[in-house]
Amino acid sequence: MIRAAFSIRGDEAEFTVKGHSGAGEQGEDVICAAVSSAAYLTVNTVTEILGVDADAEDSDGYMHFSSRGSSAAADIVRGFRLHMEQLAAQYPDYVTIKTEV
Repeated sequence: MIRAAFSIRGDEAEFTVKGHSGAGEQGEDVICAAVSSAAYLTVNTVTEILGVDADAEDSDGYMHFSSRGSSAAADIVRGFRLHMEQLAAQYPDYVTIKTEV
């Protein structure tokens, strides 16, 4: 199961994604690939395109990201959250979302 948690308040945004969906063999799991690709796109867009100084950590089956002081970065994280919500609705046995307000 992939578990994603989001906290977005004003221009502060944070997310943690952990786990594996288990929907397929390693390297062939399209749900894991979708989540991983979207998470890296989010982090790279905020840090490399927007140039926002942010904290990011990743390892096998785990990614944590946080940024402060950029409403544009928070909006990009909101977009990632929307993507994850849609994946969770489509694949409820493989993806769960928690949002803190």
